Amino acid sequence: MPAFSVHSVPIFLLFIATASGSPPSMPFDLMADKLDAWRTPHGDWQHVGAVELDAKNPRKFAVKEGKGVWYNGAKGRTSNLFSKQKFADVELHVEFNIPKGSNSGIKFHGHYEIQIYDSFGKKEVSGEDCGGIYPRAVVMGGRYTHIDKGIGPKVNACKAPGDWQTLDVTFLAPRFDKEGKKIKNAMILRAILNGQVIHEKQELLTPTGDRWKNAEMREGHLMLQADHGPIAIRNFRIRDVK
Repeated sequence: MPAFSVHSVPIFLLFIATASGSPPSMPFDLMADKLDAWRTPHGDWQHVGAVELDAKNPRKFAVKEGKGVWYNGAKGRTSNLFSKQKFADVELHVEFNIPKGSNSGIKFHGHYEIQIYDSFGKKEVSGEDCGGIYPRAVVMGGRYTHIDKGIGPKVNACKAPGDWQTLDVTFLAPRFDKEGKKIKNAMILRAILNGQVIHEKQELLTPTGDRWKNAEMREGHLMLQADHGPIAIRNFRIRDVK
């Protein structure tokens, strides 16, 4: 089924629209011909026609000229992208490609991360693996240290390095009362990786990573991690559900 069909709205989005009293907005591409949807600096992000695993080094990409794919440069480590727009409840669709051993992620509000990672073939997966909700962490003795395992995906749906993969997520922001007190946790209402459900009605008790002590908010910027390894992106679409 094509993502974001204007003729067929998923049932869970109809539920959100009914609950909020407003229909979902039309989706828009966060990475079209330009990176206008993202705050600067954009670092080494480049617009290319295609990527494939480098025949000499499967941990890197070889690229072809053209348009349609964005990747984070020859070094595979550049500026993280933060959306100019703030979002609350959203439905997100992204197609990504990573080489062997690479690591990235998408952070709702810049706080709640769904991991993108080369987990191909692993029998047991945790929040550090592809599709996982990233563990909480602290800096101890100058080292970034996890204090839990995060929330692993229900199944390991990760494809092989070099294959294009698809992630669809419906994220619900936390709710607050008039005094600003949180009355409902953020939630991954549903996440689908490569056609397989990996999260469903999963509450997020706190933000992830080292952000877990930070104040939560009604809406925030979307973040795409680009400083931990090569990643290529296409068809990165988001729909704001108010």
